[in-house]
Amino acid sequence: MSAKILEGPAVATAINEAMAAKVEQLKNQGISPTLGILRVGERPDDVSYEKGATKRAEGIGLDVEKILLDADATQDQIIDAVRGVNANDAISGLLMFRPLPKGIDEDLICNTLDVRKDVDSMTEKSLTSVFTGNGDGFAPCTAQACIEILDYYDIPIEGKNVVVVGRSLVIGKPVAMMLLSRNATVTIAHSRTKNLPEITKRADIVIACVGRAQMLDGSYFSAGQTVIDVGINFNDEGKMVGDVNFDEAAEIVDAITPVPRGVGSVTTSVLCKHVVEAADAAKGK
Repeated sequence: MSAKILEGPAVATAINEAMAAKVEQLKNQGISPTLGILRVGERPDDVSYEKGATKRAEGIGLDVEKILLDADATQDQIIDAVRGVNANDAISGLLMFRPLPKGIDEDLICNTLDVRKDVDSMTEKSLTSVFTGNGDGFAPCTAQACIEILDYYDIPIEGKNVVVVGRSLVIGKPVAMMLLSRNATVTIAHSRTKNLPEITKRADIVIACVGRAQMLDGSYFSAGQTVIDVGINFNDEGKMVGDVNFDEAAEIVDAITPVPRGVGSVTTSVLCKHVVEAADAAKGK
């Protein structure tokens, strides 16, 4: 294996340390940054992520306030909960678990949230700010985690050719806009792009977020590249793998994120960073 492994936990630790210092500074000013968590029902993956997010948040000094609703909660009850967060000055930002139960208008619920508390980019206003560079709101945490990894490992973005393989509003499209704002030249590709390996091979940086287990094998890469693998999939043996065939790519490229211990391990730290930034922005209002 010749590639440098871009480990996510090191990035997360750097973010956590910086945010812990900022939280202490804000508390000295009488401000207690607080993460609100809204969960409807008891989905095991939601409960698991909630535990991890709570541990990470409290580890850097954030307060955590949980709003827990039954799985049969009505749309009006969920809307009331979100409006309660909007009205509660003590809550700096909200993490709401999705998907919501069937029959709930998720777009309506998300867009009820005050954009200034939208630390996970759930609202249309947040995405608009990512695409235009104007307005309040935060980028999706996973998309921001990709940028944080590149910055931490001193991988230049400006002037580089980047291919983003994936076009979702959660990762692909917003990370492409964020890279454009950093003066990269960006191509958005996807699973139906013709001659995709020829396109990815010409890139300086490849961000794989197509959501297909190990779709990008060694034929998609060339020497000198950096690969950010956002995918979280499980193969036939039940092993967690990315969108990239790690073993094959790592023999070719210069640097690559692993799965696990890559982008996913940075995402929760980015969420906490957004909460701190939201608390800081709100202090003068």
